[in-house]
Amino acid sequence: MDKKINAKNVLDDLFKNVDTKVMPKVGDLVEAQVLNITKGEVYLDIDGLFIGMVRGRELVDESGRFSDLKPGDVVLATVVEAENEKGILELSFRSAGHLKAWQELEDLCKSGEIVEVKILDANKGGLLVQLRNMQGFLPVSQLSQDNYPRVDGGNKIKILEKLKSFIGKKFKVKVLDVDEKDDKLIVSEKDVFADARKAMVNQFKVGDIVTGRVTSIVDFGAFVEFYAPTNPDNKLEGLVHISELAWQRVGHPKDILKVNEDVSAQIIGIDNDRVSLSIKKLTVDPWKKAVEKYQVGEKVNGKILKIDKFGAFVELDVNIQGLAHISELADQAVQNPEEVVKVGESYDFIIMSLDPDEHRLGLSLRAALPGHEKKTEETSKENKTETEVTEN
Repeated sequence: MDKKINAKNVLDDLFKNVDTKVMPKVGDLVEAQVLNITKGEVYLDIDGLFIGMVRGRELVDESGRFSDLKPGDVVLATVVEAENEKGILELSFRSAGHLKAWQELEDLCKSGEIVEVKILDANKGGLLVQLRNMQGFLPVSQLSQDNYPRVDGGNKIKILEKLKSFIGKKFKVKVLDVDEKDDKLIVSEKDVFADARKAMVNQFKVGDIVTGRVTSIVDFGAFVEFYAPTNPDNKLEGLVHISELAWQRVGHPKDILKVNEDVSAQIIGIDNDRVSLSIKKLTVDPWKKAVEKYQVGEKVNGKILKIDKFGAFVELDVNIQGLAHISELADQAVQNPEEVVKVGESYDFIIMSLDPDEHRLGLSLRAALPGHEKKTEETSKENKTETEVTEN
């Protein structure tokens, strides 16, 4: 009587005749051809020597390449079990798709290719994005100048509101960093425009004067949009730091400028594609004439602008301000400057030091008190005599 043919016996005979050196191992990525597709299972042929199957959750892959298969298609799969309960290779599209997806991301990172992502969500640090079937992150620092959330005072709630307004939109980005081990994908919108921006910046040099429009004001300065001379359609943006707005002390940039105001500024720094601007450089430095107007030892009247733990800032005129250190406010020890002076009030001071180059002027309230003035004048004369002797 003929021996009944058994599928497993046939497979066993097949494996005996195959060189075990070519047997795929667990973890191997193999190329295979689709033989048959049933509900929840896909059977594959590997080099005409082995049969494998993919089933269940292993059918779903991150790359999205194996979602619509038909017999004859060539696919990639990862070996997850050398022999399952059916005596054939257990394979995975999910694992293979994962490897393929991360490899594609690494290739994008190396090539610098521009791709499109969809904004899924936002948090205070940036935007959660979808690149193909993978999720990544677009940090706030990597947003383009048009989308960067410039919020007065750095209000975190308003920043988050601005970021959330991008949900559902699509941005052009470049892949900045990929790390499969840490499941990290970082993208940059800013880098998409970096080359074009750098080419525009190269048309300028430190010292150039530009005209533009104030686009936004924040607590640390103002952003000014200006244009390349060769192409007015291409706009650049530079930052005027609060210290470069005016020669006098500025409480807040909005005290000096308004959004949409036209201004002129001088380029004082170029760092890659970042441009630093100065408005005050286009005006005469009032401190240059301070030595003509003020002298060490002279009594002056000044208004308290601001009080800090180490002293009080005093306005002598619109452009010249000095510091009365806490130790120069009274004869006795002072714990808090507000015990002696008040903001907005005017007092008499003696000028103790003057350095126009560093924009520093030291004042003393206690030296202006009765009984101190004569001593201060004598000290000033002695200092002047010592200076003259040294110079001669």
